[in-house]
Amino acid sequence: MFRKLMAAAAAGLMAVAAQAAEIKPAVVYDLGGKYDKSFNEAAYRGAEKFKEDTGIEYRDFEIQNDAQREQALRRFAQQGYHPIIAIGFSQAAAVEKVAKEFPDVEFGIVDMVVDLPNVRSILFKEHEGSFLVGVMAAMASKTGKVGFVGGMDIPLIRKFACGYVGGVKYVNPDAEIFQNMTGDTGAAWNDPAKGAELTRSQVDRGADVVYHAAGGTGVGVLQAAAEAGILGIGVDSNQNGLQPGHVLTSMLKRVDNAVYSAFEDARNGKFTTGIYVLGLKEGGVGYAMDENNAALVSDEMKAKVEEVAAKIKSGEIKVHDYMSDSTCPY
Repeated sequence: MFRKLMAAAAAGLMAVAAQAAEIKPAVVYDLGGKYDKSFNEAAYRGAEKFKEDTGIEYRDFEIQNDAQREQALRRFAQQGYHPIIAIGFSQAAAVEKVAKEFPDVEFGIVDMVVDLPNVRSILFKEHEGSFLVGVMAAMASKTGKVGFVGGMDIPLIRKFACGYVGGVKYVNPDAEIFQNMTGDTGAAWNDPAKGAELTRSQVDRGADVVYHAAGGTGVGVLQAAAEAGILGIGVDSNQNGLQPGHVLTSMLKRVDNAVYSAFEDARNGKFTTGIYVLGLKEGGVGYAMDENNAALVSDEMKAKVEEVAAKIKSGEIKVHDYMSDSTCPY
């Protein structure tokens, strides 16, 4: 269903034909690596599932510094790989440069728009998923104080934060929300110690639920929350199992589906380019339920979050998008 929705969304956009026998997919991860338990790992899972389902091998690369972005993309293109999917907004300049050099190679990028005829740009409505986990946080909180720890201080992460604040305030207009960002460089995605430190400072101020959107740094957030006896909320991938019984839920960002679909479309000769924006309605974001958090989420909470999700899908609730208006009205 997800792939059909994406294909429908791209109606009228350029189709780049590819033969199944020729597909050589590749992924270039962002800083933090493919085992970050979060954003990059979601992409990795999508690529692995494609390999499992089709038997088609793929190549991937974990960059260690910014200079390697362009080098990795160009090397894959020179070696005949396609489609080549770049994970993360920071890849935009490298994708734009290399895609121009190789106009017959299909590229994809997650979290940024590169306006070229051979690039698929995949965006998510993270604010919608964050609104849902904000609703859950407010219902779970006993103190009326909750927290947010972001990774790199950029508009995209402010988008997560603003959606979360909106969901919290929807349930409890008087709630207090503490917000901290980890840093202003790429290192902010992989600093669990700093994430733990920021979480403890929010706990000291009374927060009893803390949501992170911080990549690998979030591992420290969830650990510190569990050690303090409060609830954490994961992001991107299902992180409920990182601290079983202490993670209320995880805001799912289905990068795995986006990668799988790009590979599958290329395999079927139906790779399309242009801009894809995936929210709740398109199955691009959501929240995680499993055996690790079942006891933490009451029937009342589940009913409420599903009610809110339906209202967001129908347009009755319009969640503010910080990327289109850099204020947070909640």
